[in-house]
Amino acid sequence: MTAEIQALENNSTWELTDLPLEKIPIGCKWVFKTKLKSDGTIERHKARLVVKGYTQQLSVDYLETFSPARITTIRTFLRVATSKAWHIHQLDINNAFLYGDLNEEV
Repeated sequence: MTAEIQALENNSTWELTDLPLEKIPIGCKWVFKTKLKSDGTIERHKARLVVKGYTQQLSVDYLETFSPARITTIRTFLRVATSKAWHIHQLDINNAFLYGDLNEEV
């Protein structure tokens, strides 16, 4: 948990501000996962601080959603890569953020 909080702070993920009176805050929670090695032994324990996005309302808190890839897209990519004998590499990003400017109030 300490490493996750430190990464969030290092990336300037948020800025502490006063909540306007007409707004309802969106909560967050900790999600824990035990990552295993291929032999079944414990590799590491992960902790992620995630927003409770399910409390948001369409057209009130957001107007659109985004998903980086559907499972059918990933399967199609793997089939093409296999048929063309491409080398595939997998990586795990410890802490990834988009550094775009938002025009919306968050």
